[in-house]
Amino acid sequence: MFNTTVLKASGVNKFFHEPEDFHVLSDINLEVMKGEFVSLVGKSGSGKSTLLYLLSTLDTDYEGRIDINNVKVTGLSQNELSRFRNEYIGFVFQFHFLLPEFTVLQNVMMPALKLGKYSHAEVEERAIQKLSQMEMHVHAKKLSGKLSGGQQQRVAIARAMINDPLIIMADEPTGNLDSANAGIVLELFQGIAARGNTIIAVTHDLDFARTAARTIELVDGKII
Repeated sequence: MFNTTVLKASGVNKFFHEPEDFHVLSDINLEVMKGEFVSLVGKSGSGKSTLLYLLSTLDTDYEGRIDINNVKVTGLSQNELSRFRNEYIGFVFQFHFLLPEFTVLQNVMMPALKLGKYSHAEVEERAIQKLSQMEMHVHAKKLSGKLSGGQQQRVAIARAMINDPLIIMADEPTGNLDSANAGIVLELFQGIAARGNTIIAVTHDLDFARTAARTIELVDGKII
């Protein structure tokens, strides 16, 4: 761990052009190592969420270069990026984005079924395993819409882990939770990091940021 680069951003610049030209991110150079837990912090408008969306390949409108797992993702087609994300990146957002009409188990299985790497039975077994790690396996057959907010976020983390991604990208994963559930989610992320997964997380939560092995602060679109 910590001796292999899994993500590298080189000379990354990002501009918004509406309603007027605005330089959002300025000359970002960043390396993240395998197994590292990195938090991105900064005031609102500092560019931290914008940076996360670039690093996760969800936003491709930038200058510079981003490499993930020794693959130059800059310039890949949307179809190539979609498959790359599904295999190598897990996402946890402030809002869980579960499909309420589907069960917990079905929600967790979806990324792995889309990847097509495992049989249906294997995907179901993996999903139960990930739910067990989140202590949510007992709710596997429930509709996700029937769960509490904290429970839904734990299911969302299990879904993010289903393909054993190289990197977990998280955008304010505790931002929509009360303090008790935020503490539970924080412990879950600590466990994920302890198992050697790379985590890059945007957060306003000081307790969450302190947990990370490295904290990167952005001010006015620059890493300080």
